[in-house]
This record gives sequence, C-alpha cells and structure tokens, in this order.
Amino acid sequence: EELRLKKVINIQFGEPLSWEYLSFVRKNPIAWNIPTGILYGKKDDMTSLETMTSFANKTNSSLTIMKNGEHYFHTEEQMNFLDKWFSKFI
Repeated sequence: EELRLKKVINIQFGEPLSWEYLSFVRKNPIAWNIPTGILYGKKDDMTSLETMTSFANKTNSSLTIMKNGEHYFHTEEQMNFLDKWFSKFI
C-alpha cells in the first residue's frame, strides 16, 4: 500500500522500488518451459521465502536455500556457496 501511494520507494541498496514496475510485472507474468534453478538466501530482506517458493512452484524451478545467504551474495562464505551451486548446474 505504501508503494502504491508513494509510487517510488528508495532503499539502502539496489534499485528503488517502483509501483509502475510492480504493476507491469503483475500484468505480464512470465512463463517458460526451460529448466531453472533458483538460489535464495534465507536472510533475504527483500523477498520472502513464501514468495520465492510460490514463484519456484509456478515456474517448475528447483529452489536452493542458503541458510546464511542474503538478497545479494557478497561475503566470502556466500560466494563460495554460489560457486558450488553454479557447478551443479553448469
């Protein structure tokens, strides 16, 4: 509701949240039929696990959850996890 009213909300890192973009995404849902793997950080403060699980189920994607992961993987531990995760899919 706050985003709808303000139209744009700046966050501490990354791109600002945009009502226009969110509205576009909701009106134009994605659909694909290719194998997809999603890596999710359990400490993600931007996207809930419920949202990510729902997305993975809708797109028939595999979902891997890193216990100490965040929205942006940047620590040495996270990057090592990411490298190992990539090696499973490549």
